[in-house]
Amino acid sequence: MVRRARRMNRELADVYPYAHPELDFENPFQLLVATVLSAQTTDLRVNQTTPALFAAYPTPEDMAAADPEELEQLIRPTGFFRAKARSLLGLSAALRDDFGGEVPGRLKDLVSLPGVGRKTANVVLGNAFGVPGLTVDTHFGRLVRRWKWTAHEDPEKVEADIAAIFPKTEWTMLSHRIIFHGRRVCHSRKPACGACPIADLCPSYGEGETDPEKAKKLLKYEMGGHPGQRLKPPPDYPGKPAPPLGAAG
Repeated sequence: MVRRARRMNRELADVYPYAHPELDFENPFQLLVATVLSAQTTDLRVNQTTPALFAAYPTPEDMAAADPEELEQLIRPTGFFRAKARSLLGLSAALRDDFGGEVPGRLKDLVSLPGVGRKTANVVLGNAFGVPGLTVDTHFGRLVRRWKWTAHEDPEKVEADIAAIFPKTEWTMLSHRIIFHGRRVCHSRKPACGACPIADLCPSYGEGETDPEKAKKLLKYEMGGHPGQRLKPPPDYPGKPAPPLGAAG
């Protein structure tokens, strides 16, 4: 299993050499806020919402002083906006009061912030600070169970199981590759098995559509010829940028 898992990771690295976090951000605070907002919604919807949010509140000090109702209205498109607004106000005040207005670069400090769990902390550590971390979101958990790398449902147990298979240096990029693959090919209800680049290694091949032509129609984002989730994707991203909020397409 370990040998197969590591080979799958190598092949995914060839398929997605451009894998990256799909949230637009320019600094650790923006990534932290965007990751909190990404719960129960798409990264696309977050990316369409954050330009106005960061224009209004560019720093933790600004956001901590925000009028709660105005903040709620700005983040409303991401859903669960009242709970998310409480988290953003709380974490911004904690950053201002306890961390000098700076996002900390340690796991134990990040998870002490309101609304920040291990998944969010690992996203920030891996992508804003270069500290290896596994991002066990719904896609990650679903795929590693489908691939028989773990049998656990609990995110912390999943994280421990996968951490035991791969060296630390792989954790952040492994997370991106798995999440990319889950969004583009290995969908929850109808995986595109017949168009999957690692089908020959998958112990669950056949759970989805195996006909190559039908499977091809299930591919999403750049794999299916459609825009990605970022309004400002990295230079090496082969797909089209996503449209801003309210734009057609």
